[in-house]
Amino acid sequence: MTGEPLFVMLGLVFLTMVIIWLLPRFTKAIPSSLVAILVIFAIVAGLNIDTTTVGDIASIQGEFPPFNIPKVPFTLETLQIIFPYAAIVAGVGLIESLLTMNLVDEITGTRGWGNKESFAQGMANFTTGFFSGMGGCAMIGQSLINTSNGARARLSGIVAAVMLLVFVMFGSGLIEKVPMAALTGLMIMVAIGTFEWASLKVFGRMPKSDILVMAVVTLITVFLHNLALAVLIGVIISALIFAWENAKRIRARMHVDENGVKHYEIFGPLFFGSVMAFNEKFDIANDPEQVIIDFKESRITDMSAIEALNKLTEKYAAAGKNVQLKHLSRDCYQLLQNADKIIDINIMDDPTYKVALNIKDKKKLEERKK
Repeated sequence: MTGEPLFVMLGLVFLTMVIIWLLPRFTKAIPSSLVAILVIFAIVAGLNIDTTTVGDIASIQGEFPPFNIPKVPFTLETLQIIFPYAAIVAGVGLIESLLTMNLVDEITGTRGWGNKESFAQGMANFTTGFFSGMGGCAMIGQSLINTSNGARARLSGIVAAVMLLVFVMFGSGLIEKVPMAALTGLMIMVAIGTFEWASLKVFGRMPKSDILVMAVVTLITVFLHNLALAVLIGVIISALIFAWENAKRIRARMHVDENGVKHYEIFGPLFFGSVMAFNEKFDIANDPEQVIIDFKESRITDMSAIEALNKLTEKYAAAGKNVQLKHLSRDCYQLLQNADKIIDINIMDDPTYKVALNIKDKKKLEERKK
């Protein structure tokens, strides 16, 4: 589009944006977006302006969807073909729906149920497949338009869905005459309202890791057009950064009591990322015969941590020294119990910080102590 049609389009888009921005300052009784569309429609129709309409892009005419079982072979080969695409669509749909729910929650001051939203969306998409439909999800644009015009209940969404069906079945001829400029201006205003402008003020003070994740996700989305992949890579990078940061936080405070027993008080989570730093805290050669490792301010979180403890106790045992674990939480104790075939550790029961055990676990604990 060039020349006069371009300038006409830009002028109509700008007028749409002005109406949407200006009208709520005078009255909110009528949705400003609806007024903007009707005004632009009237201008184009009244002045016979030649501009692109919805009908020039595609026809929206349709009929009530009939019940239809997909005529595809129900075989493993079919599943292998459609599953990757289904997973991507489901991932993108869930991401957009949950983001939309968070946006609506912020605007309305309410709290949505993510699990309920996801389950309902999945059931709806499953049912839609039997009516020749395609999967969908919550739409940020329409949700923002609804809430910005006063919608606060489910009725607004139901009315929007019913009216969309009515337009497709009976009002397609009228909707196809709506200028694209009106819809373009409306969506630009939605984008402006959705963007978190306050984030630009603190962008320079954000952690570099957050900026990296933001940039990677944005670039992948823009150039590969794959939001699901972008989010997945962003989550992986965030998880690795989180693991790296937590790995550096593990510390140990040491002291020897009046009985000559050395205590190691561990601070921070013990997991695969902090194993190396954890091992560096111990002085096996110079430690006394009795050593207590206190996990009151720490947690054993994975198999790498269990293996690290196993190797540590083996080294102490080879040096003729005894190691006991103290202040294990219930989940840590259960994790060690599940791995009792590959690890043999003396767990110390502390009278001031009892590990919550049932009778069966207590018997196992006493048997191991013997």
